[in-house]
Amino acid sequence: MTQPPHGQWPPRGAVQPPPVHGRPPAPWQGAPHQFPKPPRRSAGAIVGICLGAVAVLVLGLVAIVSLNRDDNDHVANAGYQNSPGPTSPAALPPSGSSSPSSSSPDPFPTSPTRTPSTSNGPQKILKLADHPMLQDPNAGLQNRVCALPQWQSSQQAAEAFFTAAGKCLDNAWGPFLEAYRLPFTPPALHFPTGASFDTECGTIQVGIATAAYYCENNLYVPFRGLQTDQYGNNPGVYLALFAHEYGHHVQEVAGLMDAAWQKIYDAGQNSPAGLEMSRRKELQAQCFSGMFLGAHVDQGGTVSRDMYNKAWNDQETRGDNTSRSQDHGTNAHYASWWRAGASNNRIADCNTFSAPASAVS
Repeated sequence: MTQPPHGQWPPRGAVQPPPVHGRPPAPWQGAPHQFPKPPRRSAGAIVGICLGAVAVLVLGLVAIVSLNRDDNDHVANAGYQNSPGPTSPAALPPSGSSSPSSSSPDPFPTSPTRTPSTSNGPQKILKLADHPMLQDPNAGLQNRVCALPQWQSSQQAAEAFFTAAGKCLDNAWGPFLEAYRLPFTPPALHFPTGASFDTECGTIQVGIATAAYYCENNLYVPFRGLQTDQYGNNPGVYLALFAHEYGHHVQEVAGLMDAAWQKIYDAGQNSPAGLEMSRRKELQAQCFSGMFLGAHVDQGGTVSRDMYNKAWNDQETRGDNTSRSQDHGTNAHYASWWRAGASNNRIADCNTFSAPASAVS
């Protein structure tokens, strides 16, 4: 769940990482040029030249050969390294899955702008469907090992679980976002214990609708909102919830969150257009959550197939049909977008902003 930011607004197979700017070309992009040694000059004697001139010539030839050898040695060891091996395929979901369509023309064009900045460093890109991060059909999260402590339904154990999960999410999304020159910083984690907690988005009441909450680079996980009496020892369910809220941080860092809220403000938060934009934003966070679990299941860590399958099945229990709202998407769409991310682990499959309205109702 997210609230408006504080203040006013001015395919299959091995997962390929996004393009990385500013790095030297990899070995398969062409080897460094090798410069041939210059021809050795003739050392033939010239009648009438004194022995002193001959000595100067010999010294010059030695210097030229030495410099030429040093230059070629430098080029041959210019820091090029062997590329890492290909990543393993994304995890396969349970059978019978289908992905929502996201190939229709962009109904929400945005201006090609980055956030104003006086520096040349990474900046948010205020775009939606045409955001550069969402364009590469082969880009996804690297398959990684994520080691989490064993789940126990207590405040202290939950804090340890989500702290470790946050590190895994940082390691997954940080390099991905930085590859697009986006200003990644991890969100601050908070574990409120009261019946309510204060954020920059206002005071939030803890309840069944507040299992986790994101606002302005801060991620809140109130243990009392996790409904552990209902879900018990099901860490996959809690991990998917947490990864959803972290997905909002990915949107925030990328500039998608700012661009989406500007559309919501322009249309009116409770208008049909405003509610539809809210659903697109929430369903993309669902897809990002699925990507994370799909990239980490069965990789040798503690994200097991059982956790993955239980998270997969749990998605159908969440959404507007359950909450009786209109801002998150139906339970069917809530599940289908999560499964689209989990099935293929492709960022382009999470472009909810280019999907037809029928896929985000």
